[in-house]
Amino acid sequence: MSEKYDVVVIGAGPAGYVAAIRAAQLGLSTACVEQWLDDKGKVRLGGTCLNVGCIPSKALLDSSHKFAEARDDLAVHGITVKAPSMDVSAMLARKDKIVDQLTSGITGLFKHNGVTAISGTGKVLSGARVEVTDKDGKVQVIAASNVIIAAGSLPVNIPPAPIDNEYIIDSTGALELTEVPKRLGVIGAGVIGLELGSVWGRLGSEVVVLEALDDFLPMMDVQIAKESAKIFKKQGLDIRLGARVTGATVKKGAVEVTFSVGGEEQVETFDKLIVAVGRKPRSQELFANDSGITLDERGFIFVNDYCETEAPHIFAVGDVVRGPMLAHKGSEEGIMVVERIAGKKAQMNYDCIPSVIYTHPEVAAVGKTEQELKADGIPYKSGVFPFSASGRALAANDSAGMVKMLAHAENDRILGCHIVGPSAADLVQQVVIAMEFGSSAEDLALTVFAHPTLSEAVHEAALAVDGHAIHVANRKKKK
Repeated sequence: MSEKYDVVVIGAGPAGYVAAIRAAQLGLSTACVEQWLDDKGKVRLGGTCLNVGCIPSKALLDSSHKFAEARDDLAVHGITVKAPSMDVSAMLARKDKIVDQLTSGITGLFKHNGVTAISGTGKVLSGARVEVTDKDGKVQVIAASNVIIAAGSLPVNIPPAPIDNEYIIDSTGALELTEVPKRLGVIGAGVIGLELGSVWGRLGSEVVVLEALDDFLPMMDVQIAKESAKIFKKQGLDIRLGARVTGATVKKGAVEVTFSVGGEEQVETFDKLIVAVGRKPRSQELFANDSGITLDERGFIFVNDYCETEAPHIFAVGDVVRGPMLAHKGSEEGIMVVERIAGKKAQMNYDCIPSVIYTHPEVAAVGKTEQELKADGIPYKSGVFPFSASGRALAANDSAGMVKMLAHAENDRILGCHIVGPSAADLVQQVVIAMEFGSSAEDLALTVFAHPTLSEAVHEAALAVDGHAIHVANRKKKK
């Protein structure tokens, strides 16, 4: 048996590498096991998010947005350009450069903080031991005082549309397309489907999104979801709800997709088909039968509020446990766990985790939706402010969308905020901070916001909660 560590982390994604770095900062001897290898056979840190998820998709989203802006929106500013063209290979090269820079950065941080990176696939054994199998099949067992499982998640595949990595691809394949498909099919109108569909739609693809559910973005506030659907439709995304895919067949260099809408079978042909129906926890073959770890009915590792498994000194964080599959949620869980290992009284506030869809405009949310408050019988009041009334948004020619604030009807405490519009991801964070400190809508209403800024939309929404908005007509209260 090799050296014993205070903490061994399985997985070097946002949950794992952040936990490892923080553990080392707290003076704990730390190792991090990662199976991902680069083209030179060396361990590659960052996990799905950094390598084939959050970061590369944002690089493509930003590149494609700039292209669409140059093509469609510069004239309104008085800027005349000849018809712009997109060099897809250059776009992909830029994306890869960003990913390489960030993965190298994590490697440097591991070295700086004294984290040992171990290449291989980790498996938890009884007694807080980790079995590591490297790419050549060599096995070693590492002893640990504490083990943190941060193995992440995998794309969900569906039998009607088997991935062939050529014509039928998953989210990873969608980041590597070397040319713009003339017609692009996307199965799933969730976060991943909308973001990837937006990228290639901006570059000229005719994008059809097939969503089995009857409601668009059911996890979002209904009002915001409806407004988002209008915006995406105007942008050219053909989103078909209640469309259940029953088959996908490659014929003559194209994908023929059959799907049912309202009991009626329909057929569409695409150059490429992206399967983006969600992700599942990477929990299979992750631990021995006698490890003491248990899974729930959906394959998530069972943990308590502090991410402790049922096995002593074994923790699990990120996508392998309950809650939203968000990188920042996993990172904060990792920090909470190692701080508790170090004797600190850290905890997570799961009521204040923001979520974002990085389309343009962005869709962002924190806290309860209006439909959740109604279902729970919580008395509430709401305030809405459209970006069309924002001087800064109009000046930027980016005024689609709105900010919606929800507060408790009796004590005025902020319960949620939902935004579709420019810089929604950054604007919602202001409300996250406010909610973390238990602020009321009045607290935000009494705060001075710089003028002219997009942030003023948050201010006005807070004012609107009690009918005090200045730059938009307030709704008359029911008598």
